[in-house]
Amino acid sequence: MTHHPVEKTPVTLLGLGAMGTALARAWLAAGHPLTVWNRTPARAAPLAAAGATVARTAAEAVAANALVVVCLLDDSSVEEVLAGTDLTGKDLVDLVTGTPGQARARAAWARERGARHLDGAIMAVPPMIGAADAGGYVFYSGPTEVFERHRETLAVPAGTVHVGEDAGFAALYDVALLSAMYGMFAGAAHAFALFRKEDIDPAALAPLLADWLVAMAPSVRSTADRLRSGDYTGGVVSGLAMQVAGVPTFLGTAEEQGVSPELLSPYFALMRRRLAEGGGAEDLTGVIDLLVRRG
Repeated sequence: MTHHPVEKTPVTLLGLGAMGTALARAWLAAGHPLTVWNRTPARAAPLAAAGATVARTAAEAVAANALVVVCLLDDSSVEEVLAGTDLTGKDLVDLVTGTPGQARARAAWARERGARHLDGAIMAVPPMIGAADAGGYVFYSGPTEVFERHRETLAVPAGTVHVGEDAGFAALYDVALLSAMYGMFAGAAHAFALFRKEDIDPAALAPLLADWLVAMAPSVRSTADRLRSGDYTGGVVSGLAMQVAGVPTFLGTAEEQGVSPELLSPYFALMRRRLAEGGGAEDLTGVIDLLVRRG
């Protein structure tokens, strides 16, 4: 019986920074023919030794394969690098960090040049790429047909999550998750600051803080449910009025500890504003509506 090896999709990769190099090594390790290009050719040398084909120009790299992945510095770099290349018939996967608007504009730009476009947002750091159990994944948005065509190839470096046909959705999910992360970091920073002048080891607070944040995490699901239903008062245990009444304690403690309240004050101001508008029986969901600009 003759065994025929499964042919792996050839990939072109433009950009060999830390993330691009990690992507390249993952595809090479999985047996995908890989063509690479980078502004600084020296960065491609180790990949060439591992079996990658090094293109002299971006145009040469794009011409080599139908699947073209870009992992460059920013959105303007994509246009600069691809200027003058023939994108006709190419499937362009854009892994550059940007805004939803930039992704939508880049998708239109690609269509005008005869290419199909997928935007991607990498939810991982380079050491997680190619590591099966690391938990990294990439949001993709754009034509489902294009995503499904390349799903297996795109899943080699990290997990894949297609979040919709709208080219801007991957960037939107990316920024939403990272915004929540920075909000968490802000709260943790304030918590640690309260202890800085005390003879208490920060390591004593760390496990309590971590467990508390994990315990609070399920609240995001109930918030989503309230936003879907429009019911901000049903089953509320800690009403907004009660929570606002506790704000002076937080601010007073910060003052006593010599800690600036600047990380918490904007949120407290929104809570007070929502209460003034009559939201005392709600939970904190109504604050979200105050953030959305009208018109």
